[in-house]
Amino acid sequence: MATNYAGKMAEKAMGHGAHNRAATTDISNPARDGGKYADPSGERMKALVWMGKNDVRVVETPKPKIIDAHDVIVKVTGSTVCGSDVHLLHGVIVQTEVGDILGHEFCGVVESVGPSVTGLKPGDRVVNSFCISCGECRYCKMKLTTACERTNASTVQAKMYGSQLSGIFGYSHFVGGYAGGQAEFVRAPLAENNLLKLPASVPDEKGLYLSDVLPTSYHAVTYTGVKEGDTVAIWGLGPIGFMSCYWAKKRGAKRVIGIDGNWRCDYAMAKIPGVETVNFSKLTANETVPDKIREMVPGGVDVCIDATGGEYGKGFVHKTELASGMEQDTSEMLNEAIYATRNFGRVGIIGDYVGFTNHFNIGAVMELGITIVGCGQAPVHKYWKELLEMLEKGEVDPTIMLTHRFRLEDIDKAYRLQEKREQGLVKCFVETRFSAKRCPGTPELTIL
Repeated sequence: MATNYAGKMAEKAMGHGAHNRAATTDISNPARDGGKYADPSGERMKALVWMGKNDVRVVETPKPKIIDAHDVIVKVTGSTVCGSDVHLLHGVIVQTEVGDILGHEFCGVVESVGPSVTGLKPGDRVVNSFCISCGECRYCKMKLTTACERTNASTVQAKMYGSQLSGIFGYSHFVGGYAGGQAEFVRAPLAENNLLKLPASVPDEKGLYLSDVLPTSYHAVTYTGVKEGDTVAIWGLGPIGFMSCYWAKKRGAKRVIGIDGNWRCDYAMAKIPGVETVNFSKLTANETVPDKIREMVPGGVDVCIDATGGEYGKGFVHKTELASGMEQDTSEMLNEAIYATRNFGRVGIIGDYVGFTNHFNIGAVMELGITIVGCGQAPVHKYWKELLEMLEKGEVDPTIMLTHRFRLEDIDKAYRLQEKREQGLVKCFVETRFSAKRCPGTPELTIL
């Protein structure tokens, strides 16, 4: 909570950068500012909101209304919980405010459109891009949409990183303060740019993951340069790491090794033919993950990908520094990846990191000629058409990671399962009262 308060005060002192934005930012709940962003009908909806560190709740709040001419209101038919949502739960994402509606992944049906929207109409099935693109700035024209210059007003982020990233649905005012899709309705700004039509042949239980997991994992493997014949090690077997293993195999990697500390190792091996794993909880006291990787691949692997993020300290020193605020992100996973990589190999970072770290072995990076690839938040729009085509042709099936189906009313409890990696949860589908009948072959509904 201290970091959020400090972020809010810093934003106030530096001045909010909402001028020249392509969409109205910082409407993280239609109830803000006395409800002036609420639908005039008075209709209310269920939504998950952040109420403080380790406190998320399903509440009733006003349904959103169209604010800008290029807005669309989407009736949500499917959402999910992301591993990065747990960072919000823990309060490590700066500028998260009480009452913010969370959720950056959703699909649904267009309910109403703004007067400038011509490419979408009520009744269209759509999926969102988690990043919000203006479509007109230099980065959007290059399809590097997470670097959009006109959808985020956070001056704290601009100061912290040197420039701003795009807005992101349901992920704090650090990335624009947009209300998220863990709700029954959501306002989608710049809708023709940030919503993709779903064909009838792609059910919600597959199309939903075009919002984040499929493009993010694909981007991690593509941008880090995984090619045929490579050896690859991937830290973290949550949805992003799991699907990164899948894409690495699909691109022809000779060996793919997933690293985690629990049952997810067995799950990955069962679902992705040929994937090997290292369960670090089963290593001996004197054995490290890089030791094991180099035992399996003498000389080290060609490519390592960190799909974990900076929140999870393993050793005593980093745990203490994270808990005391002396460190914002731990460098442990990155150092492990560096030690496991061959000379002049590549290390990609797709896991969420927020700020500064301690004890990073920059000497090893320089001396061994290792390329560090900051993958960034994935530019979803760059891969949308390619991935949708794969879905339509059956070349990829994201339901291999889908283990649970929950109700929106239970999504706060689903956060806890995601946090603790309990009940075999890899990825869930969250239904609303508007959801279609369950797609055959996908998990039955679990009431929490």
